[in-house]
Amino acid sequence: MAKASGLAAILALLVFALDKYIKFLFLDGFVWHSDIISLYLVINKGVAFSMFAFLGESLKYIQVALVLALLVFVYREKEFFIKNCVAIGILFGAGCGNISDRFFQGGVVDYIAWHYGFEFAVFNFADIMINFAVFLIVLKMIFDKNNKFFCKKS
Repeated sequence: MAKASGLAAILALLVFALDKYIKFLFLDGFVWHSDIISLYLVINKGVAFSMFAFLGESLKYIQVALVLALLVFVYREKEFFIKNCVAIGILFGAGCGNISDRFFQGGVVDYIAWHYGFEFAVFNFADIMINFAVFLIVLKMIFDKNNKFFCKKS
């Protein structure tokens, strides 16, 4: 458990630090455009696709509660944590990166705008890491032969 906790903590700190560094570049004025993507600063007051922006300041406290609930779940489900410590570390670091934006920037710092073939919501590195971590967990659950949810015991 200690080894998994250490790895998760290191990954969380690395993802958080990289996320903050990249966001700092955009807060400092970095802009770049191409035919496929554009990189420019957007402060998102909501979540994905600006949903729930109407919640205003409450949204950051709801997200803090969700991260705390994740920590309680991980603490109680030690086996799940050990199997998924890499993904949980990434998820925690990225989630904390976006939540800290809400407290210090008034919304999440987004900067990647995809516009090749279709327009997509503006997003950031932390969003990519959150999706990647969830993908890793789901993938592991699907292929885990001992998983009670996806696999029936014979």
